[in-house]
Amino acid sequence: RVSGSKVSLRILPVEKVFSIMVALDIPNLLYRYADYIDGGRFDEAADMFQYGRLIVGKRVIDRQEDMVAFWRQVIRLYDDGTPRTRHLISNPQIHLSEGGDKATCRSQWTVLQAVPGFPLQVIATGRYEDRLQLRDSTWHFEERRYLPIDLEGDLSFHLMQDPRRTA
Repeated sequence: RVSGSKVSLRILPVEKVFSIMVALDIPNLLYRYADYIDGGRFDEAADMFQYGRLIVGKRVIDRQEDMVAFWRQVIRLYDDGTPRTRHLISNPQIHLSEGGDKATCRSQWTVLQAVPGFPLQVIATGRYEDRLQLRDSTWHFEERRYLPIDLEGDLSFHLMQDPRRTA
C-alpha cells in the first residue's frame, strides 16, 4: 500500500519486456540521423537506409548514393563542411508491432541555424513519419517520409534548392 492506495503490478511476458527495452533504441536512431545531417556526414546518414528509402514529396529515393546526391544538391555546406544547423528531434510517438520487430514513429523536428551575418534562430519546423525494422537487434529505417514544413523562417542560408521543388 502507498498512502492508503492499492498498488497492483502486472507481470509482462519476457518477450514483451525485451521488445520494450529494444524500442528504447528508436529515439537514438532518430537523433543519430539528425547528428549526421548537422555534421554534413551525408554518407553516414545514407548508411542508415541500407534497408530503406527516403520519401520527399512524391519523390522516392531508394539508393544510398542518390540520397547523398539529394542532400548535397539541397543543403548548403559551409567551410567547416557542415550546414551550421542543429536539428532538434522531439515528441517521438512510437508504435511497436505485435511481434516487436517493426515499428512506426512520428516525430517533430526544429532546425536552428547560425552563420556569420545570420544570428542563431529557428529556421523551420516540421515532422517525419518513419517505418522501422529490427534486424540483428538493431533498428533500421525502412522508410522515412519528410512531411511538409509546418513553420518556415529564413531558409536562404540553409537550402540551395527548395526540396519541394526537386521532388
